[in-house]
Amino acid sequence: MKRINGEIRDREKVMRGLKKRDTPILEGMQVYHNFIKPHEGLDGLTPAEACGIVVNEENKWVTLIQNAARAK
Repeated sequence: MKRINGEIRDREKVMRGLKKRDTPILEGMQVYHNFIKPHEGLDGLTPAEACGIVVNEENKWVTLIQNAARAK
């Protein structure tokens, strides 16, 4: 949690604040942090991979978006 909060704070500085409470940027950052970005503390795995959730495609963003669209 500390790491993602720091990332959000860094992004917010560049954006000069978040304009809306329900901005999709926060959810996108959470998805990136949990499913795409490898973590040193997890030996190069993403938190999702450490929990057994693996996205085996070349472009993880596209795969996650397609899966989310099918789920709705």
